[in-house]
Amino acid sequence: MVLSGCGYNDFQTKDEAVKKAWAEVLNQYQRRADLIPNLVATVQGYATQEKDVLLGVTEARSKVGSMNLTADALNNPQALANFQKAQGDLSSALSRLLVVSENYPQLKSDANFRELQSQLEGTENRITIARKRFTDAIEAYNVLARQFPSNLTAMIFSYKEKPQFTVENEKAISVAPKVDFGAKPAAPAPTAPAK
Repeated sequence: MVLSGCGYNDFQTKDEAVKKAWAEVLNQYQRRADLIPNLVATVQGYATQEKDVLLGVTEARSKVGSMNLTADALNNPQALANFQKAQGDLSSALSRLLVVSENYPQLKSDANFRELQSQLEGTENRITIARKRFTDAIEAYNVLARQFPSNLTAMIFSYKEKPQFTVENEKAISVAPKVDFGAKPAAPAPTAPAK
């Protein structure tokens, strides 16, 4: 019983918890990706002139679909960063699509669009919860890898800390946005009188 209390079994348990949590993150991202073609098709029916926005969403979805980050690849911080960037680009493209929809009252009142938008919002919430569970599982694994005496087992069996999800631009989000409710809208540019 030399290995009892060394943390080896705990590493196996925590590693499986990380893999399970990651699978749920991927599941929710896939749910979002599956909603996108229907959302794009619905918007396209009303906003055909918004080709750049529609193309941006389609390209971002395609890029996300081509990435396959398995639980085993989670030990590669660069692979995780690339995955996060692709998902962030897709989120940004979807945001632009939803902003465009504001310009089309018929689209906003379309039952299919409203249902898809509601499903997308729900999916974004599920992604947030799945990512939280994943970061909690990573935290538990990393604490085990660093604390004594299980850190000795980590060294012997090469259990390295796993990278966490990160915010792409931490400095940008640490600065509160400036809001000026007293600002007056800019006056329209003067036009030349008609001759």
